[in-house]
Amino acid sequence: MTDIGTPATAPTPADAPAPAPAAASAQGTVRRLIVYTILFALVTIAAIGIAGLLERLLELGDRMAIGGVTDLALSLAFALIGGPLAAVLWWVVWRRLRDESERTSLAWGLYVAAMYTVSLIVAASALLGTATAGVHGRWLPGDFATGVVWALVWIWHRWMWRHPVKRPVRLGTVPAVAGSVYGLVIGVGGAVNALGLLLDTAIRGASAPSLAGSPWWRIAIEGVIWAAVGGLIWWWHWYRDGTKRLNTGLAAVALVVVGVMGAGILMLGGLGTTLYVGLRLAFDPSDPAGEILRPLGTALAALLVGAVVWLHHRGIAAERSDDTRRASMLVMSAVGLAAAASGIGVVLNATLAAIASPLAASDTRALLLGGISALVVGGPVWWLSWKPARRVESSEIAFTGRRVYLIAVFGVSAIVALIALLVVGFRLFEFFLDQASGASLIDRVRAPLGLLVATALVFGYHFAVWRHDRGVIAAQGLAPERRIGRVILVAAGDAEALERAVRDATGASVTVWRRAVPEPGVLAEAAPAALSDAAAVVGALEGVTGKRVLVLAGPGAHVEVVPLAD
Repeated sequence: MTDIGTPATAPTPADAPAPAPAAASAQGTVRRLIVYTILFALVTIAAIGIAGLLERLLELGDRMAIGGVTDLALSLAFALIGGPLAAVLWWVVWRRLRDESERTSLAWGLYVAAMYTVSLIVAASALLGTATAGVHGRWLPGDFATGVVWALVWIWHRWMWRHPVKRPVRLGTVPAVAGSVYGLVIGVGGAVNALGLLLDTAIRGASAPSLAGSPWWRIAIEGVIWAAVGGLIWWWHWYRDGTKRLNTGLAAVALVVVGVMGAGILMLGGLGTTLYVGLRLAFDPSDPAGEILRPLGTALAALLVGAVVWLHHRGIAAERSDDTRRASMLVMSAVGLAAAASGIGVVLNATLAAIASPLAASDTRALLLGGISALVVGGPVWWLSWKPARRVESSEIAFTGRRVYLIAVFGVSAIVALIALLVVGFRLFEFFLDQASGASLIDRVRAPLGLLVATALVFGYHFAVWRHDRGVIAAQGLAPERRIGRVILVAAGDAEALERAVRDATGASVTVWRRAVPEPGVLAEAAPAALSDAAAVVGALEGVTGKRVLVLAGPGAHVEVVPLAD
């Protein structure tokens, strides 16, 4: 080994300079963050400019009037300056993606996910606006131009996202999840609007649902268009892109929150409104029947569409891990609990109003029936989801989601109860200090008092359950010892089963990095069972501790576990 320069002695390790990789990594992270932020901005600017120019080409007549020159100059600047700059920067970025460190960077995955989602939303919204305006005989060249340009941006980024070599490694499943969620939301909204108008027409007559002079069928066609496009977007991402099979944390959250809880809220809201209309028709004929029936069509549509979506996603959640299944039950318990607690508060409010003003009891009858509807719908849902009378297994008591749910419920209810108590106190002081206002004490406090009683009941019950669970966990030692904070699993092929096994065994968050296959035969893609047995990987993690642990699964049956430095 030869020396460079003229040092008298070789430097000791203590005198040696700090290693460069950490600094280089930090510089690379900052560089990527800046580059992709600029690229995102330039692509957006170029798309706006090109859309503005395309709108000019589609416009009929001379619009070079006041303000026209300014708009044209802005579009030209955005398109002719922002466009070439975006192209040059993208070319530089695309060449650098031959480096594996660039493809595995978080910034690359974040850029593709963000631009893919934004372009999909903008393109679909603009093109849908153009289509629905066409139903009414109107032409919107601006929306059409925006939709076409952003659709091209979406196709471009979809090609990059699905590229066999340069696609992002991290956050690679986010576009599929985001696309399925967006398609589901707009598809369900369009289906509810279209079906609601059809049912409303059948219930109240063809002239009732007209809006601003437009016939009902045109409004229904708008809903059908939104439902069809949203359903297509959802189907494409859910089935073709494999969102249905994803087992990542984001996919599980989207499944439980949007597919189960969101659809459950829609379904129960429709059921509660339908019941409320029925009760009003039977017990509160003070308003005309046509007015009472006004929300029935939309409520029935929400009930039917929400039930279909809920059943589909609830079935998928039931086939996933125990954590996902329990989480889906907990979110439905929360929905039912919120409805039931609201019903209790409204019933108490209406009862106090009837006691304070018996002659005006008919005015509070609708309020009472609304509270009864919420209580009748929410109570059974909470009972069937939470099952308070059953014996809870130790494994469920130790489930982290259950403890989080209990703390969230009694914490939120305590905050609401505190606010309601302050309002009650304010109303009391106001009554005693200003008795000349004419309002009775009960009329002043009945609304916040009903809310206070309902939230106090919710707080008391769930706090007691939480304390009981904590005692059981302490007595039986059920609290899982989380020895590993995060597992980075490196595997080839479909590692879904392996990822699930590691997550269930360690309780740690798992990030999967797939091996690159540069040449056929170097590292063959294999099924997880052939690649490495899940039991062997879990066994290799026994006794390992650390905030981050790298697991190299494969090739073949080889398993290597490397705890990483903090």
